[in-house]
Amino acid sequence: MAYSYTNSRGVTYYLHSREVTLKGGRVQRIYWFAKSQNPSYALDSIPAGYKVMETKKSGLPVLKKA
Repeated sequence: MAYSYTNSRGVTYYLHSREVTLKGGRVQRIYWFAKSQNPSYALDSIPAGYKVMETKKSGLPVLKKA
């Protein structure tokens, strides 16, 4: 079951993650929230050291380091 977050407007978002290779060759893990669930990228919980915040303007959830 993917981690879900319902924002103040009542819209549910699901947390996703994947590793990408940057131009310099460095591998970095990225996190994003989406309205639909993608089983190959969905995460079951928030990564350690992060917390969920909500942007004021659009209500989109984002991960911030705790």
